[in-house]
Amino acid sequence: MDKIQVDILGLSTSPSSGGAYALILKEMHGPRRLPIIIGAFEAQSIALEMEGIKPPRPLTHDLMKSIIDTLGGALNDVTINDLRDGTFYAQLSMDDTTEVDSRPSDAIALAVRFGVPIFVADKVMDEAGFVPENEEPEGAPPSTPPEERTKSAETAVSKLEELQQQLVDAIAHEEYERAARLRDDINKLQSKNT
Repeated sequence: MDKIQVDILGLSTSPSSGGAYALILKEMHGPRRLPIIIGAFEAQSIALEMEGIKPPRPLTHDLMKSIIDTLGGALNDVTINDLRDGTFYAQLSMDDTTEVDSRPSDAIALAVRFGVPIFVADKVMDEAGFVPENEEPEGAPPSTPPEERTKSAETAVSKLEELQQQLVDAIAHEEYERAARLRDDINKLQSKNT
């Protein structure tokens, strides 16, 4: 099977899907993106690990990693290998010969914990991937005047600090849905300033 390596571009809430989240994957050497709708728990699990935030008690994916490590297993990579009737399927590549079926959200939550590559089968990317229309080309000059960028950057820094403190509080109180929303807000704010 031909496959393409992807990175996690981001997570965002998806109002059209009843509180679920959209996980956006981007091919590493190309412009295509692949959106996958995932549950709130899996989104929180992925987001917390990506942000380097350790909850006071291990989440399910932390437990799964501990079990695999304790039993001497290894996760080599994960692949989103199929799309049937609007549902994505994935496989975990364990050790050298074992493949385990998985939901993509669980596979990616484990991939970020193990630090292994994430792949998408060519046929899946061809079927469900898209190229964003309204992106500024790389190297294009910013359209906002410098003085406005400075003013908005100062406002963004204070808002960013406030959101980061709220995120710490949410994690401390094990409010992971709120933490995921705050993390999304932080990422949006940071992406606006870069």
